[in-house]
Amino acid sequence: MKSTKSVATASINRESATALIEAALAAAREVGMEAAVAVTDATGNLRAFERMDGAPFLTVDVAIDKAWTASSFGFATHVWNDYVTSDPKVAPLAHRPRMVAVGGGYPILENGKLIGGIGISGGSYQQDQDAAVAALGQLGFDVAT
Repeated sequence: MKSTKSVATASINRESATALIEAALAAAREVGMEAAVAVTDATGNLRAFERMDGAPFLTVDVAIDKAWTASSFGFATHVWNDYVTSDPKVAPLAHRPRMVAVGGGYPILENGKLIGGIGISGGSYQQDQDAAVAALGQLGFDVAT
């Protein structure tokens, strides 16, 4: 009997989350960046995390919160920057705890369906974005723009 009181939620598995971390760290190394990388599941809970030895400690929370923000709304964190700076009615969201409106967080999409988020912190916002896009592409995930 099919339940009408619950929903099934697809979420990234451990193997894919770990592979994304490794791909993002490799992309960071290529540009000489010391970074932290976080992957959340579809509900924003941390699934995998790694911090490179030289990455500043602030990158830990920023990477996790970028992944959380991306998985919460299903679009890249840099998109939030445009929203909060161009629409005064949305601007207060920038002050929400954990909300990050700077590049480096992307939803993890499989066949167009949200299954998690990835967040990278340690370089410029562009370096963080590039590392995330490289990791997602390497594993065959859709990249939201």
